[in-house]
Amino acid sequence: MNGIDFLAFSAPPMLIALFAAMACALPGNFLLLRRQALLGDAISHVVLPGIVLGFLATGTASTPAMMGGAALAALAAVALIEGLQRIARIEPGAAMGVTFTAMFAAGVLALELSGAGSVHLDVEHALYGNLESLIWFAATDWSALTDPAALAALPPELPRMVLTFALLAGLLWLVWRPLALMTFDEGFARSLGLPVRALSMGLIAAAAMAAVAAFAAVGSILTIAMLICPPAAARLCTNRLATQIWLSLGFAALSAVLGYVLGGYGPLWLGLSASVSAAGMIAVVSGLILALCAVFGPARRRA
Repeated sequence: MNGIDFLAFSAPPMLIALFAAMACALPGNFLLLRRQALLGDAISHVVLPGIVLGFLATGTASTPAMMGGAALAALAAVALIEGLQRIARIEPGAAMGVTFTAMFAAGVLALELSGAGSVHLDVEHALYGNLESLIWFAATDWSALTDPAALAALPPELPRMVLTFALLAGLLWLVWRPLALMTFDEGFARSLGLPVRALSMGLIAAAAMAAVAAFAAVGSILTIAMLICPPAAARLCTNRLATQIWLSLGFAALSAVLGYVLGGYGPLWLGLSASVSAAGMIAVVSGLILALCAVFGPARRRA
């Protein structure tokens, strides 16, 4: 593959996967430290029925419709989890389990009954996304990098993921101190008068934002993996929060780039005729990084 082919066929999906992975890793760090990692899992599952409902309501697979439906589904799931915990007195893990399995099952059923597969909205795309199809057709030569018309033809998932990552990074910078304090000592943060409940809901909303933005491009499997694996791997390597954040971003970026290359080109290097799912391979690489950190990470043993 020459440079122009790489620019058109491989660079956009690789960058989309990279920014999706890093966007998910940011809130994933705090969910992990607050022992709410499965909440990200729940959110990434429950956006599926919202996407299907967005399609059914508008009759099109447009990004605004499905993103709006996914966002509403994520907010509904958070409200349902909170309601089950407070009203039915159900243990948090059980409330999340009931919510995300029920809503994901409803989404799969809706996909099968709605005929949405005719517009490439099916169970396979929901699980693995459609990274391989995110091609930059306007990249016919290197001048496309500076051509406004060609840049406008980039897959819409790329600017969306870049914007999502930048927004989440900016919000994290703004609330760093109170969020860190709440994460490690919620009782002390409450005694100082910090808006603990608002911060907690904001963290859940940030995770939902990352999951919803990433879901359409990379699917639920990669979204779940990036919410959990890079932060968990970073936690095994350091006891400092700031260092953990940077390490998780590095692990997320490494997983995205290496996983995409191995998924797309690895089988060809071995003499096989077809590649494997890029999203699936990225998730596998992130799991391998976590396994290595679990064995060799300097902070794997707690005092």
